[in-house]
Amino acid sequence: MEWLNKLNESIKYIEDNLQGNIDYNKAAKIACCSTYHFQRMFSYIAGVPLSEYIRQRKMTLAAFDLQKGDKVVDVSYKYGYESPTSFNRAFQKIHNVSPSIASKEGTVLKAYPPISFKITIKGVKDMEYQIRKRDEIRIVGLKKEMSKNIEENFKEVPKFWSEVSQNNKLNELISLMDENSKGVLGVSACMDIMDKWEYYIGVETNKEIKEGMYEYIIQPCTWAVFPGKGKMPEAIQEVEKRAIIEWLPSSSYEYANQPDIELYLNADPLDSVFEVWIPIKEK
Repeated sequence: MEWLNKLNESIKYIEDNLQGNIDYNKAAKIACCSTYHFQRMFSYIAGVPLSEYIRQRKMTLAAFDLQKGDKVVDVSYKYGYESPTSFNRAFQKIHNVSPSIASKEGTVLKAYPPISFKITIKGVKDMEYQIRKRDEIRIVGLKKEMSKNIEENFKEVPKFWSEVSQNNKLNELISLMDENSKGVLGVSACMDIMDKWEYYIGVETNKEIKEGMYEYIIQPCTWAVFPGKGKMPEAIQEVEKRAIIEWLPSSSYEYANQPDIELYLNADPLDSVFEVWIPIKEK
């Protein structure tokens, strides 16, 4: 229940600041996790990205204000839009009508109530997992700067994998693997202590860095490891979702501020074999 209470406290913070500045970092701190993990956790649990939820809530309240007779320009500034034009675009996306006719009698509008997290762990399907403690892990690979808005990364990361595969860089990475390495890693280096969020495609190795590649050191941590297989990227996203909304809240752990890791054990995107590593610490 403490885990749920923290999430609901973060939602209260968002609700209290719909007319001001909503700091994702502060919302995540209230929920006791990193900004990256908070956004991803919210998206999986709520079924909508955090930015879209905030937009829906703002436009719900804006519609009420317009129905009371408030001017469009005043309402647009009230909810943080720099111009009536950008507000009009956001309002129409939610309500399918312009703000100027929202106050007319009979106009059909949409209302999105505040979210309240209440999770029931059904246990319909079992989940295999292992707890693994690892010392420092050195990887060498390619990297791409990530957006601080996580839903954009859901699109960019698969594109990055496609680019690396098509440019034959994946085979170069595989040639660097140590004997004990199991596969290619996808590492979300998105901790709050980093100025920039980065995603690495690399391998665990002690070999020298090749030109155009980068080194990244993963600090010692404990991970909950979930195996999976199937068509990419749907299969791995489903495992990640279940790990976050089913396993994590029912466990005695919470997110640690270390990278999420994807370990790909084969190269078949239609029948991939993989592991999802969630960084954890005891509550």
